[in-house]
Formats: sequence, C-alpha cells, structure tokens
Amino acid sequence: MKATTYLTLGMVALTLSACGGRETLKPLKDDRLPAIPRGADTAPTAADLMQPSIQARPQRNVELLLQSQQRGDDKFDLPPERNPQ
Repeated sequence: MKATTYLTLGMVALTLSACGGRETLKPLKDDRLPAIPRGADTAPTAADLMQPSIQARPQRNVELLLQSQQRGDDKFDLPPERNPQ
C-alpha cells in the first residue's frame, strides 16, 4: 500500500514538474507588445516587462534597532469613547 502511494505521488510530482515551459517569451502571432511608454526611447522587450519595478518590489530596510527607544507623543492616540453610539 505504501509503495503504491509513493509511486503515485512520485508520478504526480514528475508530471507537474514537466508542465513549466523553458522557452523565451514572445508575443503571439499577429499580436504586438504594449505601446511605447511616454518618455521612453524604445518599446520594452518581453524580458523588460517581466522584471518588477522598484515600486512593485521595494528594497528591504536593513536598519537595525540597536537599543530601545521611547515612543514619541502621538496626538491621534485617543482613548475609546465612554458611551459609543
């Protein structure tokens, strides 16, 4: 029973791993890439379109907190209302 289960899971994993394509991206026949963005000199290539922009993937802030610090006064940190409506 275990051998059959492992064999089945192995076949499923092998089948799913073969699904991904390894070819370069190209537009379909009679299809065009997006229009040239305003201010750009050339149209972006398929590889350019696959790279996320800085806004889509911001860099991580690696500044470490080396010691505890007191929080500053927050004028919007108000207590809850006594009689909410």
